[in-house]
Amino acid sequence: MQAVINEKINLNVIDGVGTLIKRLEEADNSEKNTIENKIVAMGERVVEYLADILPTLEGVKRGVVAMSLIRIGEDALSALQQRAEENKETAWIYNYLISEIR
Repeated sequence: MQAVINEKINLNVIDGVGTLIKRLEEADNSEKNTIENKIVAMGERVVEYLADILPTLEGVKRGVVAMSLIRIGEDALSALQQRAEENKETAWIYNYLISEIR
């Protein structure tokens, strides 16, 4: 039962961060900052999702997600290192974030 509850909570968190990222399309600077802060507050729970979608994003979305991962810091390193090793085409993105965290 606990596993089902945890899975549902994780899906809700991912849905929430996805909604926040979508809102970036039309957000002003103040709202962008608020969205970034909300993503960072979710912390380690959203790192895997953010690391997965990062290479598919462009512009402001990519920037906010990248900065969020940097601000999450040490908790993001493992996921970023794994992605850098798995895909050489996008490794530069992850390696940059890793260098910024360190």
